[in-house]
Amino acid sequence: MKTRIALALLASISLVVACGKQPEEPTTDTAAADKPAADKGLVLQATTSSQEALEHYIAGWDAFDVFRLNDANAHFEQAAQADPSFAMAHLMMALSASSTEGFTSSLAKASETAAATTPGEQLMVEAFEKSFAGDQVGQVAALRKVTELHPDSTQAWGLLGFTYGNLNNAADARAALTKAAELDPSNPGPHMQLGNGYMFLEPKDYDMAETHVMKAIELAQDEPNPYDLLGDVHRAQGNLEAAHDDYTKAAELAPTMGSPLQQRGHVNSFLGNYDEARTDYTRSAELENTRGTNAGPFFLVFRAYVSVHEGDNDAAISELRDLAASYGESDMEGAIDLQINALQSAVQIATHAGDADTANAVLAEVAALMRKQADDVGTDEFRDGQEATISFMEGMLAARMGDADAAAAKATAFEGHAASSTNPRKLERMHEIQGMAAYYQEDYESAVGHLSQGDHLNNMYTKYYLAMANENAGSAEEAQRLFGELAVWNFNGPGYALTRGDVLAKVSD
Repeated sequence: MKTRIALALLASISLVVACGKQPEEPTTDTAAADKPAADKGLVLQATTSSQEALEHYIAGWDAFDVFRLNDANAHFEQAAQADPSFAMAHLMMALSASSTEGFTSSLAKASETAAATTPGEQLMVEAFEKSFAGDQVGQVAALRKVTELHPDSTQAWGLLGFTYGNLNNAADARAALTKAAELDPSNPGPHMQLGNGYMFLEPKDYDMAETHVMKAIELAQDEPNPYDLLGDVHRAQGNLEAAHDDYTKAAELAPTMGSPLQQRGHVNSFLGNYDEARTDYTRSAELENTRGTNAGPFFLVFRAYVSVHEGDNDAAISELRDLAASYGESDMEGAIDLQINALQSAVQIATHAGDADTANAVLAEVAALMRKQADDVGTDEFRDGQEATISFMEGMLAARMGDADAAAAKATAFEGHAASSTNPRKLERMHEIQGMAAYYQEDYESAVGHLSQGDHLNNMYTKYYLAMANENAGSAEEAQRLFGELAVWNFNGPGYALTRGDVLAKVSD
């Protein structure tokens, strides 16, 4: 799903595992902005006495709806500066933030200022407080109450749909987003979310995804992100050449933005155009650096995966470690997020290769950073999320090295850190540890049982091992079905980069 740090953070914490889009200038809905500041039903409830704050808030939503999160965040920040007591501006700053610290500090400010607002606004803030605390049941309940208080709010239904999507609840996500689209037929945002959801949530429907994305293009022809999403649809459909053209079109519409070139870099990686992929990733980072965003270094993480696609895991690990080290003393917002991102990828690559020495060394580095970040955030829930992720990485390494007892201990530790979460998906990664341990003990039926309870719908690395376990357990037909799904995935990440070559060889046999 298309997200960035803030929304991805909510999604990852919802699993008790703490692990963008950003084009040109938005427009302001002046007709809405001219409404009296006391009448705040225009998007969601928005209590402010400042007309300037209100105008920036509306402009922020215009950008947020079409995934222009940097522009959205800038407007929400200006709204909060114009009225420091503007709780909804602080909340939307959190949801569009590009770093963990940006998210947590803005959410805290929203909490501090919510008391003087309306019941709907208080419920909005409460929903994301609960999400950050691992209470997804409470989050859904609060957002549903918002839609009951404000049944005509496109934005309230959109955020409810996003939340259902994080829980893999496709039916309710699609229903909420369809409602959002019906309420505001001129808004491309719900169609973009629906297109994204039909690509990634089971049951998938790529034709429906394309229908919604094409509707978004019709509604926002000059916006780059609908074309970016069309590229994703074409990737999902296996049409990599068309996806290449879509991302090029998005880049033409937003020539200062790096994201479309980053996306084209993925396509070039899959097509085997490795030099072109590296050029795209490098240029995408340069553009974002020039724009003054922090997205560029995150794009360079993907550049390291090109070496994995080429079969040179050591080169990828070295590049990722060097990238993390280069931001060790940086004052860039989100520098620690970047380091954690890069080093977690390096741990997975080394673990897959069975390089215990390197995996342990990098794991120690990233664990220290994650614990520092937990201390900075200062909540028990976030600390549990970090410790759960550390236990997961340690458990997966133990499983890969054949140490079933150590893997079992780490699975138990993960379960303990997840205990307070209300998310029905909270134990998926525990089952992944147990499934991998069983696989490397050659207990393939147990591996199938556990990996089937892991995140095999969204995590292609888990799906790969589920396919391998089925194959070794004698379930050849199910294995081939899974390998067939993997072969046309066409979305990038360390786990998929590590396994794609083997998958393509299996389906071609």
